[in-house]
Amino acid sequence: MSDQSRGGRIRATGSRRKRPGARRRAMTVVAWSAAALVLVGGLGLGYAYFTLNGNIQGVDINARLGTDRPVNVDNGSMDILVLGSDSRSGANSSYGADQGGARSDTAMIVHVNEGHKSASVVSVPRDTIVERPDCEDADGATAAGAQRVMFNTAYEVGGPACAVKTVEKMSGIRMDHYIEVDFTGFKQLVDDLGGVKITTREAIDDSKSHLNLEPGTHTLDGEQALGLVRTRKSVGDGSDLGRIQLQQAFIKALITQVKEIGLLSSPKKLYDIADTATRAITPDSELDSVRELASFAGGLKSLGAEDVNMITLPVEYDPLDPNRVVPLEKASEQVWTALRADKPIPASATEQSAGDKGDAADVVSGG
Repeated sequence: MSDQSRGGRIRATGSRRKRPGARRRAMTVVAWSAAALVLVGGLGLGYAYFTLNGNIQGVDINARLGTDRPVNVDNGSMDILVLGSDSRSGANSSYGADQGGARSDTAMIVHVNEGHKSASVVSVPRDTIVERPDCEDADGATAAGAQRVMFNTAYEVGGPACAVKTVEKMSGIRMDHYIEVDFTGFKQLVDDLGGVKITTREAIDDSKSHLNLEPGTHTLDGEQALGLVRTRKSVGDGSDLGRIQLQQAFIKALITQVKEIGLLSSPKKLYDIADTATRAITPDSELDSVRELASFAGGLKSLGAEDVNMITLPVEYDPLDPNRVVPLEKASEQVWTALRADKPIPASATEQSAGDKGDAADVVSGG
């Protein structure tokens, strides 16, 4: 497989960027719905081809990435950067004012193993301190690189291309695809599915996310699902790292829901979900048609929640700023080395990490 066919053409214009809204934290969810679209696959995107094809608007970032990229490792695996941005335009305006630029508040690196029978997801906390490389912005101007900046500033200064370039620099892994997801689309996707079933082991009452759940099993609609993945203060240690654990639990429940509802037995449900999915995502140029998305998704349809290993990038709280985190160098390299070799991420990589800790992971489970 050539570089161009596997990882050589990713797009981005940056034209969709908006200034941060007042409730940017609400967008921590959107990339999780993109990951579900990536991981569950097989949603029948060929149905009503022309209507669905018209929904898809790709972004072209290939030219802005240049040639200084990691080597394309052709071992049958696939790496996708999934981003959720905080745009507040259009239907998203009810979640905060649209003030004209955006940051990516949620980022996941999805590695699908050779044979597409398993996957690893590495969540990068938005406030991770990184080195941001020089990037070309949407107008062709150079956005200067910087030391010790938050990861989510990459999207802010240079759009999707800069986010991809920053991930490639920190991981040494070439991204084969880029997918961005729309906030409103996440809620509609959950509603089209008929809700997502989760079980809470303790009560959740969070005034910030407007979620109130008693212990027990619940079928969450889109609004409640959004509340769950926004919840932070009332669960676990109250940190963004704990909230990531809630999000990981929810996306596994979402994957399970898609696998269990039997989409092929209901043409209307199939169409509704495909329509929402194609409206919700902004893919790169390799995936900007129904035909390309259908082929991509079809190769992932065998993945279930049990086949997906989700971790947070190994981090520690920044000694210079306790409101930020910094990668644990050796542990992070264990993660990247495993993904480059198409191997499972070793448990030792997260043993000393501030992520993947606390009680939040024990509060919510699927079904």
